[in-house]
Amino acid sequence: MQKIYLFLLALVGLFVATPAAAQLYDVRPGEVNYNKKPRAALKVQVEGKATDVRDYLQEWMKSSYNVRFKNGGVLGVGKNDVLMARQTPASTVSGKLVDLYATIVAPSDSVAEVAIFGGFDDNTFFDPTATKAEYDALRAMTQNYAGAARLKAYRDMIAEAEKKLKATEKEKERLEKEQAYLKTNTESNLARIEELKRKNADNLLQSRTDSASQLKNAKLLDESRLRLQRRRDRLSALDRKN
Repeated sequence: MQKIYLFLLALVGLFVATPAAAQLYDVRPGEVNYNKKPRAALKVQVEGKATDVRDYLQEWMKSSYNVRFKNGGVLGVGKNDVLMARQTPASTVSGKLVDLYATIVAPSDSVAEVAIFGGFDDNTFFDPTATKAEYDALRAMTQNYAGAARLKAYRDMIAEAEKKLKATEKEKERLEKEQAYLKTNTESNLARIEELKRKNADNLLQSRTDSASQLKNAKLLDESRLRLQRRRDRLSALDRKN
């Protein structure tokens, strides 16, 4: 089991070292179009399906900051894509009640991009200039989430590898049992074949012996019939004389 952990850590190290992977878990500023206006946001790409990332973000925000995200605002026509926590206490961001938002989009099947933004109300959103302290607090929050998401991705990777390892070991045991059964069954069949060969050889020898005896018996039978017939003929001749 230790070998597979070392292998996974090495694999992760190689993966993170690639230029494409350098963008993962790297928090960067960006914008989100919310209520038909661009809003300053902190974005980070993490590994995982969008639905799983959404669920984990909600769980993590609740357990880490007591922020309870719910489905809310509309990013586009017919799309209920924004998680929001309206007028919620978030002391790490501000001493006032704040509105926090998060969006999750999927650049690929295995990567999701999380954008976190917020404000005091529908008219005042955090940005790096007017509300620098709150914006920087959101950056720290997003960085903390990115670190937690990275650890979760590694744990999930290890859990999946362990699951596959157990399945492989189980299949190995099944194949070994089947191989042992086939070996035993083959040996038993070969033994039966040898026994049948011996029986066939004995039967052939007995058949030859019986054939010789049958010929001898037939000869004796013919001789007995001939002798009997002679005696009957002699008896008939004697009867005629008398």
